[in-house]
Amino acid sequence: MKKRILVCEDDKSIQKLLEYNLKKNNYFVTITESAEKAYQELEKNSYDLLILDIMLPGMDGLELFKLIQKEYKVPVIFLSAKDEEIDKVVGLELGADDYIAKPFGIRELLARVKAVLRRVEKSEEKQEDEVIEIGKIKIQPLSRKVYIDSDEIRLTSLEFDLLAYLARNKGNALHRHDIMDKVWGTDFIGDTRIIDVHISHIRDKLGLSDNEQGYIETVRSIGYRMK
Repeated sequence: MKKRILVCEDDKSIQKLLEYNLKKNNYFVTITESAEKAYQELEKNSYDLLILDIMLPGMDGLELFKLIQKEYKVPVIFLSAKDEEIDKVVGLELGADDYIAKPFGIRELLARVKAVLRRVEKSEEKQEDEVIEIGKIKIQPLSRKVYIDSDEIRLTSLEFDLLAYLARNKGNALHRHDIMDKVWGTDFIGDTRIIDVHISHIRDKLGLSDNEQGYIETVRSIGYRMK
């Protein structure tokens, strides 16, 4: 079955470039030119990936991302004309799956699209029927839900995959490069610092401060361990 990709981009030339090349690579593509229309499209249809421009008229891409995080688990690749480190950090700190600066090569974009979709596909293949329980945390892989006691904790798709991987390997010190390979995929093009950002988000959502750390322990010079 073709993967469904929603593109939110107001530049007509980039719209055509993305639509042509994504369709050529056997993806089903829907183009929207504003955050508002992209949100309406997500309400009506399900998508496997959202390619989202940051600089949009009206509501910008960052605002849309914050909004859809509460309701949808669609992975997101940010596009931005800005290539400054601060813009990349802001995008990734919000929980995006990847970030591509304009101008970009179409081969690079297609590789990143493939990497994100493969990560999601692999995580779905690994879904098991058992419930993983660690202390007050309960993880249900099939429904992709996380609870603390009886309260559901809303995680993004990537945050869920990361937490589930740590939980399945509880007690083991996991190196950042291993986490990157297993959660993001061996063909992911990115900085391992993205792991630290997502760990911080998970701790916040679980009610665990970076100082207290709680269930997720930082292993100096290596990575993380689920206690």
